[in-house]
Formats: sequence, C-alpha cells, structure tokens
Amino acid sequence: QINFVACQLFALLAAFWFRIYLSPSHASSAVRHAFATLFGIYFAVFCFGWYSIHLFVLVMMNYGIMNMASIPNIHRYSFVVAMGYLTLCHISRIYIFHYGILTTDFSGPLMIITQKITTLACQLHDGIGRQAEELTAEQNRLAVKSRPSLLEYLSYLLNFMSIIAGPCSNYKDYIAFIEGRHVHMKLLEVNWKQKGYDRLPDPSPTGAVMYKLCITLVSLFLFLTLTKNFPMAYIIDNEFLDKTPFLSRLGYLYVVTQAAKPKYYFAWTLADAVNNAAGYGFSGVDERGTFRWDLLSNLNIWNIETATSFKMYIENWNIQTAAWLKRVCYDRAPWYPTALTFILSALWHGIYPGYYFTFLTGILITLAARAIRNNCRHYFLSSVPLKIAYDVVTWAVTQLAVCYTVAPFVMLAVEPTIKFYKSVYFHMHILSILVLLLLPIRPQTHSVRRAQNQAMLNSIKSK
Repeated sequence: QINFVACQLFALLAAFWFRIYLSPSHASSAVRHAFATLFGIYFAVFCFGWYSIHLFVLVMMNYGIMNMASIPNIHRYSFVVAMGYLTLCHISRIYIFHYGILTTDFSGPLMIITQKITTLACQLHDGIGRQAEELTAEQNRLAVKSRPSLLEYLSYLLNFMSIIAGPCSNYKDYIAFIEGRHVHMKLLEVNWKQKGYDRLPDPSPTGAVMYKLCITLVSLFLFLTLTKNFPMAYIIDNEFLDKTPFLSRLGYLYVVTQAAKPKYYFAWTLADAVNNAAGYGFSGVDERGTFRWDLLSNLNIWNIETATSFKMYIENWNIQTAAWLKRVCYDRAPWYPTALTFILSALWHGIYPGYYFTFLTGILITLAARAIRNNCRHYFLSSVPLKIAYDVVTWAVTQLAVCYTVAPFVMLAVEPTIKFYKSVYFHMHILSILVLLLLPIRPQTHSVRRAQNQAMLNSIKSK
C-alpha cells in the first residue's frame, strides 16, 4: 500500500512535468510515447518486483497475437489469452496464498492491462474486419483502422499514468492525447465564435486536479477513521447476530458498506487526477460552458450516494470498467447480454466465490429492478409528491440492495457469505424472484438492439 501511494504521488509529479515540458509543442509523439512507457515500466518494477514479469509477458504475448492473428479472429484470440492468463494468476492467489492479498499485489495492474488488450483488439476488429453499417455509432467512432506500432502499443498498455491503478481508456483517445489532438477534438464540437471567442480556448486541468486531490484527502481521512472501525466481518459475528434485531442489522450493513467505500474513492480519484495532471481526460464543455475533465473518471460520488435505481448505482461506480464490459461483452453478446456481462465481470475480478455470489445476485436484482421500473414507475410521475415519495423509497431500497449484493464481494469465501445471507433470510433473493414472477419482462433481443443501434447510426450520418 505504501508503494502504491508513493508511486501514484510520484506519478502525479511526473504528470505535471510531462504536460509542461513534454507537451506536444515541445516534444514529438515518439518521445512522449517513450517517456510514458519507460516510467510506467519503472513504476511496475518498483511496486511489484519480479511479479511485474506477469504484466510484460501478457503484453508481449498479445502483441504477437495482434500482429499474427487474422482480423476476423483477433478479438477472440486476444480475449481468450488475456482473460485466461489473468484467471491463472487469480487462481494462484487462492490455492497458493489461501485467500491472502499479496503485499505487492500485481493482479490490479494485470486486470487493467487485460481491459486495454481486449478493448484494442475489439476496436481493431471493428475498424478493419467489419463494415461501417454493422457497427453501432460508438463502435464506429472508436474503431481502429490500422495495427499500432510496438511503441504505440507499449505506451497505451504500460504508460505511467495508468499502469498502477488505471483506468482503462480507448486507444484512439490515448493516441490523440499523445499527439496533441485530444483537447482540440473536444473543443471543435462547440461553436466558440457564438460564445465570443476569437480562437479556441486553452483549458487547464489544474483546477480539476486540485478538486480531485481534495476528494482523495477526504477519502483517505475517512478510510483511516471509519473503515477499520466498522469491519464487514462484524455483521456475521455470533454475538451481534444473537443480540441485534433484523432491521438494526440492515442498518449496520449499510454503515459497514459505506465504510468500505473510501479506499475505492481514494484510489480511483487519485488515478483520475494523475491522468488529468498530464493533460489527459478532457471530455468537453457542459451546458454551462464549464470545461469538463471526467473522460477517465471512474466514479460519480454524488450519483452513487443518491442513486434511486440499481442501474444508476452501477453506472456511476467503476465507470470505466462498466464501459469496458459494455464494449467487449454487452454490445457483442448474441443472447442474454445482461447475464453474460455480469459473469464476465465476476471472472475478471477473480475466482473468489464471494465475487460470484455478488454478481449472480446482481443479475437477479437488476432484472427485478428493471421489471419494477418498467411496470410501476409511470404511476408515480403524475404529481410532485408522488414522485418524491417514489424517489425516497427507491433510494432506500437501492442502497440496501447494493449492500446486500456486495457483502460477499468483501467476505470472499463461501461460509461467511452463506452465514450472512441466512442471517438476513435471503430476503432480496426471495423478493427479486417474486417480482420476476409477478411482473415479467421480456429481455431485449440481440436483433432489436442491433436495429436500434443501426437507427442511431443512420440518424447521426444524416446529421
């Protein structure tokens, strides 16, 4: 953990230096690629020692696949090799380290690299192996038209801004950033002459970085004061279960889940700040004319804490991983996209049984929540009081449903998970099944989604 924080803080300083002294106006793209790659390799070796060899082995294996595999199969081979290697490393953590987390745990960077490898492979397949009319609007925008060079490939996968904690970004966005086109591409989407500008503005990320660093400090404080004082394991303590009423146990479950969040807020927000400090992450201008630096943001804390639906919560938690799952699985799955996406998410996280309890439960609750929303929500939109009451109830249910779902994710093993679910009478599982029996919804088929995506693409082309 000390190595992680030290590397990220050093990466933050290096990012500022990179943006100022190796900006596209001062250095060529090759120099920027080389610096980002060499520093990323140094950070990996410093943090993980000889374990970092796993990162380099996976990167080079998939570089060979990318150059030798046929385009129609490049995404399949890359996916199987990357996910297979990652899974083997996850297995070693259970059978060799017995559920322990290594002091220098290389699996986190390996998970990010797996995301990037499969993202690039799919986007390369879209750009070379498929026709434009076969792609969704987003796939068409992100499609990669030629194989990257070795330096570009290594820079994308191993750059110092994301090697430690991510996030995963799209290959075309990263190359545009290195070549100095990243910000201008977003600015050209706005008519600045109508806003009184004679030329394109030059947005600075400093304000966004300072704001995110403040969030990391608050998150660190909460982690040090709350997380260790409210351990998840206490909710299955025998004395606690014997003396605490059911509703109080649910309340405490919410508290311990809240206490587990700050470490994620800290790590993801700091990683976002590192990328912004290097000048990467500009996403455009909002309706108020404010420059936005959230292209790589992994969470929206306000939307998480005020979420009134399971879908809203998921969409604002680990955003870049959700985007990766959508691009490599959900949009490409021929059937049962929701179930397959949850299963891939569980496999990507690891093979701890608790992960599969969480994601399989997530499938059930997601389908039930969708059924309730589609069948009941419109009855509560006729008046403001009804809408407020609906939002309050759905907020409370959503937060408790999330707590119920993620508890096994923290517990990891089977026995504590079963003990926890027995202690709360499997109530969310039972309620979700009843909802699906009483309010069935027909899942959207692949053909329907394809037709909708094609309509969207045609609409964009016509504009």
